Amino acid sequence: MRILLVNKYFYRKGGAETYFFALAEGLKALGHEVAFFSMQHPNNEPRYWSKYFVSEKDYVGKISAFKKVKEAATLVYSFEAKRKFEALLEEFQPDIIHINNVHRQLTLSILDAPYLKKHRVPVVYTAHDYILLCPAYTMVDGSGKVCDDCLDCHFFHAVKKTCVKGSKAKSGLAFLEAEFLKNHHSYDKIDKIIAPSEFMKHKLDEGGYAGRTVAMQNFLTTSQMDMAHKVANTNKFNTVEPYFLFFGRLSKEKGILTLVRAFLRAAGLMNSGVAGSKLLPANWTLHIVGDGPERQAIENLIKSAGPEAERRIKLLGYKTGEDLQREVGNARFSVLCSEWRENMPYSGLESLAAQTPIIGANIGGIPELVVEGKTGFRFESGQLDDLANHLLQASALNGDEYAVMQQECGDYINRRAQQSLYIRSLGELYMRCLQIPTQQRDVEEEK
Repeated sequence: MRILLVNKYFYRKGGAETYFFALAEGLKALGHEVAFFSMQHPNNEPRYWSKYFVSEKDYVGKISAFKKVKEAATLVYSFEAKRKFEALLEEFQPDIIHINNVHRQLTLSILDAPYLKKHRVPVVYTAHDYILLCPAYTMVDGSGKVCDDCLDCHFFHAVKKTCVKGSKAKSGLAFLEAEFLKNHHSYDKIDKIIAPSEFMKHKLDEGGYAGRTVAMQNFLTTSQMDMAHKVANTNKFNTVEPYFLFFGRLSKEKGILTLVRAFLRAAGLMNSGVAGSKLLPANWTLHIVGDGPERQAIENLIKSAGPEAERRIKLLGYKTGEDLQREVGNARFSVLCSEWRENMPYSGLESLAAQTPIIGANIGGIPELVVEGKTGFRFESGQLDDLANHLLQASALNGDEYAVMQQECGDYINRRAQQSLYIRSLGELYMRCLQIPTQQRDVEEEK
């Protein structure tokens, strides 16, 4: 098949791009022809199809007020993207269009390309966030609380609750975007929606997309698996000083401050709220890899807890590649402490592939990675005492118990996160889309 992959970033920026490039790799390996549509950027990987990419747009960087106003006009609908997408379609003539993150920089205007009115080309969309349901993408309101209000498709809730970065203006723009896409029936032009977690599928169904959704958990590429096998340490219980690992963006919604406080409490370095008088052994530490807006708050919290806290909590900064993966492979447990409905974090998959069990928040798609007592332990999101108790529980495992958990982690990845299995299932989904045209496309064809 000829498959056109669409994503607004064409460099390895985050989880969506990890998936996007892995998808291309897997599809090509099966003999499919793949083309790309994206946005121009200095970090882009070179490709033949970049001649059709839209001009770079920056809605948050340091640009002039005039340019911000000019670019904001294309936030919802881009005639440039529609025109260039049309030219690419005419040359490539795809059998399937598979879109990923497109809002703001590309927009769903691309699905109005005249070529698609003349030719039946199924459209598949992978939902990497909650933008179909929530103008703020996250299903978290302006006060930081998990929120379902916009499931009723009345998106003015986002303005009333100031859900976008604490700004009425930005919340208003997000509201206008959501209302336009609803009234323009942009999402009706999508045949199938892939949800990377069962939780997200449930929310999409609840929000009006039932019948078009399919849950397909994210996967790891062959190269990612090779790296995981390289860094996996099956003898770390006896050879490495034990530590819990957080790796990711240091931001409030990731729950990093709750984790630091829970570790301090479990270690007896702040007011105790944990069960009994048991404390973490003195050799247990917390490693924090990453950067973000809460770094200064973390540093202040550690400093206020005293020199013992400074010794046992290590802020290691941003790491990538093998340096990061070795941190993952040697950790006794990784911690996914999100306080928003994280979908299907690659950090969790990478942890399990490296045979490092997870202490995970019981929120979003995280519980689908954490099989209680097997691939890790679950705690209630945002609950400091519950997390502290689970840190203690994890530290109390003996070597035999831990070895069983490591084996469970590897088995989970082999059963559920193999690239070949995912691509095969995706090919079957593509074929179903080709064989069963949607009612919407039949209506367009009649017009």
